[in-house]
Amino acid sequence: MTQKEAVVCIQAWWRGTLVRRTLLHAALRASVIQRWWRHVLAVQLEKRRLVTLDIYVRKEWAAVRLQSWVRMWHIRLRYCRLLRAARIIQGYWRWHNCHTRGFFQGHYHIKESELNLQLEISLGPQICKVQQSTSLPIKESSGL
Repeated sequence: MTQKEAVVCIQAWWRGTLVRRTLLHAALRASVIQRWWRHVLAVQLEKRRLVTLDIYVRKEWAAVRLQSWVRMWHIRLRYCRLLRAARIIQGYWRWHNCHTRGFFQGHYHIKESELNLQLEISLGPQICKVQQSTSLPIKESSGL
């Protein structure tokens, strides 16, 4: 091998080494950029996933709240119906008790030495009204 051929061989080897080094650096830089871009895409995907999840959760909570309101409304209507029925039954029962068992109702007034008494006695369908004035025995105190 002549000196010129040796120089050309060394230059070719050196240029090849420089090209390989340049390509290696370019590949490393491309790898860094790709890794960064994949990270950016992953962060964006996670943000989109969280927003979608938040929207889904809000819709679910809205549906749950509406369902609970509807259930409450149905239960309240049923309760009001039962309450009205209970009041009707109580009214009939009280009327029945008053007309079958009877009750007393009265007023009194005390005036000086007299007691005025007004009584209303109900026994079944019959009502008896009594008014009576009674004088009260009052002892006069002797002066000491």
